[in-house]
Amino acid sequence: MDLVPMDPMTQTDLVPMVPMTNEKGGIKLSKKQKEKKEEEVNLYYFDNGQEQEETIDDIMKRKKAKEREKRIEERKKQDFDDEFDFDTETVIGMTNKNKIKQEEQKKKEFTKKQRKRNRLIKRIKAIVKFVLLLGIIIGAIVFATCSPIFNITDIEVLNNSMVSSDTIISLSGINTNENIFRFISTKASNSIKQNAYIENVKIVRVLPNKVQIEVTEREPKFSIPVLGEFAYISSQGYILQITQNELNLPIIYGLQTAEENIVAGNRIVEKDLVSLETILKIMSAMKDSGLSEKVTSIDISDKNDYSIYMQEEKKKIHLGDGSDLSNKMLYVMAILEEEKDVAGEIFANGNLNSDFRVYFREEV
Repeated sequence: MDLVPMDPMTQTDLVPMVPMTNEKGGIKLSKKQKEKKEEEVNLYYFDNGQEQEETIDDIMKRKKAKEREKRIEERKKQDFDDEFDFDTETVIGMTNKNKIKQEEQKKKEFTKKQRKRNRLIKRIKAIVKFVLLLGIIIGAIVFATCSPIFNITDIEVLNNSMVSSDTIISLSGINTNENIFRFISTKASNSIKQNAYIENVKIVRVLPNKVQIEVTEREPKFSIPVLGEFAYISSQGYILQITQNELNLPIIYGLQTAEENIVAGNRIVEKDLVSLETILKIMSAMKDSGLSEKVTSIDISDKNDYSIYMQEEKKKIHLGDGSDLSNKMLYVMAILEEEKDVAGEIFANGNLNSDFRVYFREEV
């Protein structure tokens, strides 16, 4: 049995102790023995007028207390830091304008970058789509211009009466067994219009292998005597054809267009075009009266006295400057009925609003 001294300094009074071992194999005091030991030690210091020195447990407790206090202080400090933002000196939970502004700025920068990225993506997609579309178009063009499926097998001409279909097809330059996309429609149309009878041309591709040529022709309305021949002109004054064959058309005398300029495809001069407008008005009034088919010739030599001749009626009618035609035609029709089969001249070349009266003078 070990002996524990009562006086640590003199080790005089010994107290028997029950030996105990701890987990590491050393001697361990019981709780009762430990309390008794501390009481004796304290009594010793008290009797000797000395303060008790700290035991190991006291030191450990004090150390733990300090550490606990330190942790409490750190926690308080952390809580304090959480409550205040010393960088901006603003209480958390209240409106932080600077921080909000910074966040908004960051959002703007992000949005700007995102928009820039989106634009780039859209641009790339557009380029890709364009390249793909271009490739498809090029492929389609190559196929269309090289495939025998699109070789022309039929050329159809529509609305032609004065010019033959073969002539129109020949003028167009379009050939069978040619690729339907190889010819230029504008060029073909202009070539067809070289014929004076052709006013307008419309060319249609009927896939896969047919072409339609639709034409609008000028019609001959009058004829002009030229060096023993006749030149047919349209109502627009275009010279359509020069031939020895005389059609049943009114012959116009007194034009100022030079004979050397009367060529198919040309147009009569401006002064004659003005006279032609008056002639068309006269013919319209005659048609309304049922007399246009009886007109054999028209003389425009005197611009103040246009005259027409009706061979069937054996009469020449003077109409003046072409004014007030509808009223004049009433008098002309009456005289034609009254003086039927009597050769002579009808004078309706005055002003009906004055004292002038339409009259007939028999040929002597």
